[in-house]
Amino acid sequence: MSLANFLELVEFKAKSASVFPFIVGLFFSWYFLNSVNAVNAILFFIAMFLFNMFVDIWDNYSDYRHSDQEIYKTGTNIIGREHLSIRLIQVMMATMFGVAALIGIYLTVQVGLPLLWMGIFCFLIGLLYAGGPIPISSTPFGELASGFTMGVMITLISVYINSYQIFQWHWPLLLEILLAASPEFVWIANIMFANNICDAHEDEMNKRHTIVHYLGVKPAVFIWNILNGLAIALVLIAIYIGVYPITLIAIIVPLPFMIKQMRLFTHKQVKRETFVCSVKILINGSMGLCLGFLIYWLYALLH
Repeated sequence: MSLANFLELVEFKAKSASVFPFIVGLFFSWYFLNSVNAVNAILFFIAMFLFNMFVDIWDNYSDYRHSDQEIYKTGTNIIGREHLSIRLIQVMMATMFGVAALIGIYLTVQVGLPLLWMGIFCFLIGLLYAGGPIPISSTPFGELASGFTMGVMITLISVYINSYQIFQWHWPLLLEILLAASPEFVWIANIMFANNICDAHEDEMNKRHTIVHYLGVKPAVFIWNILNGLAIALVLIAIYIGVYPITLIAIIVPLPFMIKQMRLFTHKQVKRETFVCSVKILINGSMGLCLGFLIYWLYALLH
């Protein structure tokens, strides 16, 4: 398997969907709870990244095995199009899943059972997302499942493993974490949404009734744009309430580029050409947040 095939199989271009929620959680733990655990953070990042790759391989593998459309299996799906070894793919999935699980068990011993329950929830969603009799990705709930699991749960776990000694399971803190995670939640859900918009025709042939099936492509594109605007509004609300420092007004820096991507996708919804617009919006919006985090960190360092 070539590197290019591997990167497409694990959908590497969308891996920022797990990296940035991790960063948000790390910053929140430092900013709000004054606690960072570097070893736990690094181990969790490795496990999270491996499991995210496992889920994407599992998604492609399940689509390949269950599709009745020969055109899709041999012309669209990376496994059939590039004649990838099924046995190799199975070994890769088992290895990624196993290593991620072992790291998760080790971290649970270190930080406590709450991580186990959160991990089990994420594992189940990951498995059911593309597996089972009715995969979540084939239902109208795919965007919600991916956005919540990656955008919110990764942020929550990132906060917890960095501050488990002082972490309090009470609603005010959980709601603050939810608000901090909400822009990533929306942007990640929108990646899935853009994917389903681009795949609307093939999904109909494969009898996958995603949210786009019920909305129609044009209304779906309109809602996709509204959600991108909502993500920016949520950042501003978080600043106003005090969940984010004022330095995160830096989100306005990548705003013109994000608007350009919204226009490109609105004009044309083609998987190989414009799906990446949604990924670029996530990356640039998240980089705007990271710029704000960096400015605040430098300010705190100098004062």
